[in-house]
Amino acid sequence: MTEGRFRELLARGLDGIARWESTFRPFEPHESLEVDPHIARQAIDDLVARLADNYPFFHPDYAGQMLRPPHPVALAAYAIAARINPNNHALDGGPATAMMERECVDQLAAMVEFRSPYLGHLTTSGTIANLEALWVASRIHPGKSIAISSEAHYTHPRMCELLGVKTVVVPVDARGKMDVDRLASLGAGDAVGTVVVTAGTTAAGAVDPVADVLELARERGWRVHVDAAYGGFFQVLAHEPLASLDAVSWEAISRADSIVIDPHKHGLQPYGCGAVLFADPAVGAFYKHESPYTYFTSRELHLGEISLECSRPGAAAAALWATLRCFPLTAQGLGRSLFASRMAAVTAYEMARATGALTPVVKPDLDIVTLAPVPEGERRRVSEISRKSEELFARCQSARRPLFLATWRLPKAFGALALPKLTWDEEHCTVLRSVMMKPEHADNVYDIINGLAS
Repeated sequence: MTEGRFRELLARGLDGIARWESTFRPFEPHESLEVDPHIARQAIDDLVARLADNYPFFHPDYAGQMLRPPHPVALAAYAIAARINPNNHALDGGPATAMMERECVDQLAAMVEFRSPYLGHLTTSGTIANLEALWVASRIHPGKSIAISSEAHYTHPRMCELLGVKTVVVPVDARGKMDVDRLASLGAGDAVGTVVVTAGTTAAGAVDPVADVLELARERGWRVHVDAAYGGFFQVLAHEPLASLDAVSWEAISRADSIVIDPHKHGLQPYGCGAVLFADPAVGAFYKHESPYTYFTSRELHLGEISLECSRPGAAAAALWATLRCFPLTAQGLGRSLFASRMAAVTAYEMARATGALTPVVKPDLDIVTLAPVPEGERRRVSEISRKSEELFARCQSARRPLFLATWRLPKAFGALALPKLTWDEEHCTVLRSVMMKPEHADNVYDIINGLAS
């Protein structure tokens, strides 16, 4: 979508809000809010100058971290709704956007095939969404541990520490996935109550064997929480043969107890917009609280009564709602851009292997590619690989046409399985990591791999 088209949408929406505002009694803004026009313009000019001190997150030459630009429809919708600034804590604070949030959550639940009734809401981040899921887990199994893989997001042990819950770290296999045999070996002394499986680890994008973990968990009486903050939207491609996803794991997600998805990752949304879903709506009882003042709009359970957060931007719900109108959660809707990203990663993997100079650490499950600058199967010291990775990383950023990648400090416990030919003279091996979140990477991947191999 062109910049002109974005400006047209924004102006259309703001004009519509202005017409709505004009139906109320006219008033003059208070003089304390007046700003000298010169100062205001200078503030904006200075802001633009300061913002230039950023990486080009919007550009296909940026393939480093998990940063995907929000769609212009989402940006316009957010700005339009923010003109009113609704608060989705309660219906009084944002009746329209609260309904939009419920509609969005219904669509997310349908995507992961959660059956009604369920409970869910948007959050300000995936971190907060995971915190809520772990908090509920700790209330259902008080005093019991939460098992996570060694490649789970670092916020899980942090959130468990905050909640006063013990974590049990389960090693991963050579693919970066939770080792189910090691999970099964946990004994009564570990006192597990919940297992966190990840659908898209943030380092390598690996999808844990959800079905196998669920089967074991049901035998042991464990809850299963799926952290799909990164990979959740790939659910729309689960049954597309060309996407080559692990359909068994994606189908199993519907049987989990709770799920977290981040629309501000692959859902084309600005920060921050996360979501948490619970299969059993009865967990809403844990959120019960009293307020010293009353909400008068509705006697129904409002969003603030099923969330640990209070103030939440209704504009985030409006942005997601408008985006899903344009990109429904189907293979032919949002799935088209996800498919392009997936194909970029698959192409990168195959090209890297063909170069004779790069070795993929793992075969990508989603759209993250991890590469060691060493011929496949060749014996090298880890210290040498780390040094070459750092040199390549610096060279790419300083080139005439910069290429922005990321590095990953691969831990020995995982790396020795994934790259068994290396001599591990250090505890970590620095490798290159590329997150191909933008559909434009499907065309740019050739430049990326050829540039690294040259």
